[in-house]
Amino acid sequence: MAFLLSSVFVHAQAVPDQSNFTINQVWALADSNNKKMQMQGLNVQAADVHVKVSKAERLPEIAAEGLYAHVFPLPIYENGLFHTPSQFPVAPTYYKAGADAYFNIYNGGKTTTEINASKVESELSRIQKSQSKQEIHYTAAVYFYDVFRNISYRTLLEQDIRDREKQLAEINQLYKNGTILKSDVLRAELRLSKQKMLLTEIENSIGIAKQKLNILIGRADDAPLNPQISDQETDAIALKQVDEYFNDAKTASYKIQISEKEQALAKLKLKNVKSNIMPSLGFFGEYTFAYPQIQFYPYALSLYSNGMVGLKLKIPISSWYTNQHKVKEAEIKVHQQEVEDEDVKDHIRQEVQENYIRYKESVQRITLAEENIKQAAESYRIVQNTYFNQLSLLTDLLDAETQLLQSKFELTTAKVNAKMQYYQLQKAVGNL
Repeated sequence: MAFLLSSVFVHAQAVPDQSNFTINQVWALADSNNKKMQMQGLNVQAADVHVKVSKAERLPEIAAEGLYAHVFPLPIYENGLFHTPSQFPVAPTYYKAGADAYFNIYNGGKTTTEINASKVESELSRIQKSQSKQEIHYTAAVYFYDVFRNISYRTLLEQDIRDREKQLAEINQLYKNGTILKSDVLRAELRLSKQKMLLTEIENSIGIAKQKLNILIGRADDAPLNPQISDQETDAIALKQVDEYFNDAKTASYKIQISEKEQALAKLKLKNVKSNIMPSLGFFGEYTFAYPQIQFYPYALSLYSNGMVGLKLKIPISSWYTNQHKVKEAEIKVHQQEVEDEDVKDHIRQEVQENYIRYKESVQRITLAEENIKQAAESYRIVQNTYFNQLSLLTDLLDAETQLLQSKFELTTAKVNAKMQYYQLQKAVGNL
């Protein structure tokens, strides 16, 4: 029994807590369970199949047909429509079975262009999937750190409420001793009730953020979730030179990659439109069995067969004057994509520059918040001593308490904002 109990205990220790998650674990769950990622995966599969569809256009077209019919008597109006016609005897049964095939030899390169376009679309769908993955990672990080920030707020506020309850007891004692007025007791109680209301708001914010994150990563709405963030994760990160991020973005940014693929698609479309004036040449063949023989004269009430093979040439003469506007339209689309590509690159440079500067600014805010906590703590200590020695007002003490708590909140906010600003920089570059 002791051995079994010890085994159960060891096994229970080995099972990881399913409510504790790091940011990497959250991202892994989002990659596998997020509905948007699943839709993007299906888009990639559809694009891959479309490549095979385009390649299948090279195969010959083969068709078989069959016909069975009852033929009505053939009236011949020798004396006019209003006179009784004579009946020409015909075979009442007619059937036909045959097959035909067509193999494209040349069509102006349209099939090759369509295959290349489908390959580009397949590559584009993969890039869009990666971009969606990056966007979901960032959104998951926003919810994840929102939960972490509000949990940190809750911890600070719960400790502040305990301190304020002890302080309220001391103020009540001073009131009983007749050293302060009843208004001081009321102010202290009012502040304590506000803090408890704020705690309720924070609890609600935690629940909302957890539900958003659980839905994003494919878990139940009310599944327990506790962010696990080490102290090192919120430390300042040494950045490279901004020019290095610019160079990284040129090759890794998904927005730039998507713009380049769309530009390639526009050029392929232009090539396809230009080929509309090219002739098409193909090999064809057909063979038919039919009864009776009524195709050629003299007719015969017998089964017959007929077949032919040859080359079929088609020259689209009308396209020589109707295709000009289509080519012009496609050329404008290509130019439009080129301008859009330059605009995307400009926007990426601006986004990288802005996030680079904002991250450095957020790191400075962390340092400033740490200094503010030291100053607010010292101010609170001084005012607390002077108040209980009847040398300052309660309003001064409450202001000092509020300032100290606010400074602690600001430090937590500064650390979370710095982390999110770093993620924004990585997202702009394409490395998230």
